[in-house]
Amino acid sequence: MFCIILLHLTPPEMSLLIKSTLLLSLLAPVVLAQDNVIKCGPGNLCPDDVPCCSQYGQCGVGAYCLGGCDPISSHSLDSCVPAPVCESKDFQFSSLDGIASNTKYLGDASKADWVSSGVPLSYQNKVLLTMAEGSVGTLLASTHYMWYGKTTAKFTTSAGKGVVTAFILLSDVKDEIDFEFVGVELESAQTNFYSQGVTNYDNGGSTSGLANIHENEHTYEIDWKPDQITWSIDGKEVRTKKREETWNGTSNRFDYPQTPARVQLSLWPAGLSTNGEGTIKWGGGLVDWTSNYMANGYYYAAFSSVSMECYDPPPGANIKGSNAYIYTDAAGTNNTVQITNDKTVLKSLLGSGTNMSADYPSSKASATGAAATSDVATIPGLSGAGPGTNGQRGDDGSSSGSGSGSGSGTDSGSGGSTDSSSGSASTGFVQGPGGSEGGAASRQEKVLQGSFFAVLVAVVGLLMM
Repeated sequence: MFCIILLHLTPPEMSLLIKSTLLLSLLAPVVLAQDNVIKCGPGNLCPDDVPCCSQYGQCGVGAYCLGGCDPISSHSLDSCVPAPVCESKDFQFSSLDGIASNTKYLGDASKADWVSSGVPLSYQNKVLLTMAEGSVGTLLASTHYMWYGKTTAKFTTSAGKGVVTAFILLSDVKDEIDFEFVGVELESAQTNFYSQGVTNYDNGGSTSGLANIHENEHTYEIDWKPDQITWSIDGKEVRTKKREETWNGTSNRFDYPQTPARVQLSLWPAGLSTNGEGTIKWGGGLVDWTSNYMANGYYYAAFSSVSMECYDPPPGANIKGSNAYIYTDAAGTNNTVQITNDKTVLKSLLGSGTNMSADYPSSKASATGAAATSDVATIPGLSGAGPGTNGQRGDDGSSSGSGSGSGSGTDSGSGGSTDSSSGSASTGFVQGPGGSEGGAASRQEKVLQGSFFAVLVAVVGLLMM
């Protein structure tokens, strides 16, 4: 019946239906606002009733305790749910199968390969990460973690001032390895690595001479070993960083990514007025929400495939099982990671690592339906400053994105920035309204205004009559 109705819609009606339906799907799992959001971070642990510190530094339960949960800043190390171990796999984005919303995912990595925040769309055997005006973009994160391995992604980036596309490895204690692409630099790729979220921008490198990365698909690879990181583009090595080069005499350890990480694909707005001056400057300025790159109502990056190849755990690893990674010490270093047989799945979005069987009173209530009536923070929103360390650039503007590190090598090609979008996306989607601090996706935790929601329902209803 629905397909028959679609055949009789005019293009404007079709566009409006798609926009309204997707907007409703985004807003349906909304949970109640937290007027007093509890912040967390180094030295500021979450309280017992909302024990999990999300990767964006806010306390909650449920999805806060799953991927991205920071054990060091949570109430206790075991507040976070154990993380699914690495699984080698090739992902072809011919549809949205295998992608679960963070409003529904409960930690079962056998049922989903990726967790989404924001709205990914499927188009011509690719997944589009979208960013409409008033939103903070889209993030896909792998459900399985990688503790050393090789990950490869094929995609075209977004383009435009203040628009950043990223392909990164990010651990729960914020060890990070990056490929990042600023939308005004369409012939270059930036590489970075960070240890436990310390913003050392001397770690940055840049590869130039690429064929227009918005118009042309390239293959990007991160090869992460216990002793060395290698970045490659289209099969050509462009940068290598050895662990032995990262010794920090002050902290008496290697500032080298060394803990289990998720693969993350993201599109985010560095050029938001609410971001720091350094972030905005690095991103090429404030986002232009009237740009020709938004011909379809949103910026987008298009990913066609990702692969994950797992390496063996490092020598001397603490192996007590084969199912999940946990931390045994707040130092958050390589030797504090343990592989166990611990479970990774919550009963509901009220659960945490220390109470995985917590559930809503009604057994008939779905996870998202119950969350909508809960006054507990269960689903963290995206931050307008991006998923990784680069989203925390300071206000002094000194953290140039091109980096002053040892990036080397180039890839041949031609192209450059253009003023018009050549993207093939045609889905007429506009993401829901955003907010100021914390971005639109974090507004998932705002109470819907009844009249606004009713209008949307009425629009969809009229179009389907």
